[in-house]
Amino acid sequence: MKPFITLAQTRTPDGSLFSLHEHDGEYFLKINGRQLMSSTATSSELLLADLACKGLHREPHPRILIGGLGLGYTMKRALELVGRGATVQVAEFLPDVVTWNRELLRKVNGTLLNDPRVEILTDDVFEIIRRSKPAYYDAILLDTDHTPASLVQAGNSHLYNRNGFQLVARALKPRAKVAYWSACEEPAFMAKLSRSGFYVEAFPAKAHERAKRFAHMIYVAEYAPQLEEENPTPKPQSQWRGRFHRRRN
Repeated sequence: MKPFITLAQTRTPDGSLFSLHEHDGEYFLKINGRQLMSSTATSSELLLADLACKGLHREPHPRILIGGLGLGYTMKRALELVGRGATVQVAEFLPDVVTWNRELLRKVNGTLLNDPRVEILTDDVFEIIRRSKPAYYDAILLDTDHTPASLVQAGNSHLYNRNGFQLVARALKPRAKVAYWSACEEPAFMAKLSRSGFYVEAFPAKAHERAKRFAHMIYVAEYAPQLEEENPTPKPQSQWRGRFHRRRN
């Protein structure tokens, strides 16, 4: 049996252990021993880009923001979907993760960091969104936590409250989309987005192509302020403005 090798480790600002591992040619990222992502299960990360970047190849100079570099699979798909005039910003809070991609993960997706369309920002994606110009992004993709209710870092909670939603809405161009990756279904999160003026769709996603069941969820939202005006107070689940789609792979 081939060994499970720890290639690198670092500490997050809250003291958690973030680590990169290799086993039999596959790569894994873990936090405190809990697996975050791997090169063996990438379907949902690719779908995140598919849903958010659909149609952007027709735009001459689209701007995309990705929260979380990971192993680079969402970035890779986004680059495949947009044209030569695009800018794909990737916000990665941990500089070590960027270094790992350049030095230890070159044969995975690390060489794509040299694509002239890519801008690596070693910063908190929330702060990037907060500082952005109004109507700046054609798509925002967020893959920063296990789920909106199970956070990798406590500070990420800013992304999932009303203020965070309004900052996202401000940063997006009209009819642009924000997509949130979640390890499982989070109906309360979908309701919060809807009450904050977003039209929301939920797309189940498989962890890998041969999986027999849907394990993860992608929430895709477009800001529609008229919904907020129509719904000033929370409504029962049956009256949500969001829709739930089951994709058949």
